[in-house]
Amino acid sequence: MVPPLALDIDGTLTTPDHRIDPRVFELLPDWDAPTVFATGKAFPYPVALAHFLGREETVIAENGGVAYADGETTVVGDPDAARAVVEAFRERGGEVGWGDGDTVNRWRETEVALSTDADEALLREVAAAADGVEVVDTGYAYHVKSTGVSKGRALRVVADALGLAADEFVAVGDSENDVSTFDVAGESYAVANADDAAREAADEVVEDGFMDGTVSVLERLRERAE
Repeated sequence: MVPPLALDIDGTLTTPDHRIDPRVFELLPDWDAPTVFATGKAFPYPVALAHFLGREETVIAENGGVAYADGETTVVGDPDAARAVVEAFRERGGEVGWGDGDTVNRWRETEVALSTDADEALLREVAAAADGVEVVDTGYAYHVKSTGVSKGRALRVVADALGLAADEFVAVGDSENDVSTFDVAGESYAVANADDAAREAADEVVEDGFMDGTVSVLERLRERAE
C-alpha cells in the first residue's frame, strides 16, 4: 500500500511560474491513501484543490492555523494579535503590498500575509515587540502568525481525526513552514528549489525542483509499494 501524504502546494505542486502543475490532476486523484494538502494559503485554496481533484477535503491552511479533516475544523492562533502587528507596521509606513482588493487575506482566519515586497526588517522589528507573534517567510509571502502554530502541529490533529499517526505520513515541501511537517512525518522530502531550512530538516533533498521533484517522490513510493 502507498503511504498517506502531506503535501505543500506552492513550490511543491506548482511550476516555477506559480501555476498548479497539470500532473497533479493525473497522479493524485487515484492515490490510494489519505492526502493532506498543507499550505500557507487561506482555507478556501486547499479545499478547492481537493475538491477539483475529487479527493476528501483534508487540509491544513494558514501554516497550521486552520485544519480540516473528517468534517471537523480546528482553528488555533490569535488573529487579533497578528492584525495588531500589521496595523502597527502600517502606522510606521509599512505596506502590506497586495493592492486594494487584497484577496490574499480576504478569507484568512488566524494570520495576515504580506507581500515579499514589504519591508521585512521593519515588519520583524514590529513583530518582535509584540508577545506571541512571529513572522514566517515562505518565499511567497511574509506570514504574521501566533507562535506555536505550525503545519506539523496541525498534521497531528488531522492524522488523529483520520485514525492515523502523523509518522505514517510522507511529507513533501519546499519552505521554512514545512520544517515542522518534516519533523512529525515519518519520512520527508524537500524538492530541489527548497530553502535552506527545509533542505536541512528533510530526510532527503531530491534532485528535481517543483512538481518534477514531487513526481519523483510519488513514483518512488509507488514502486516501493508494489
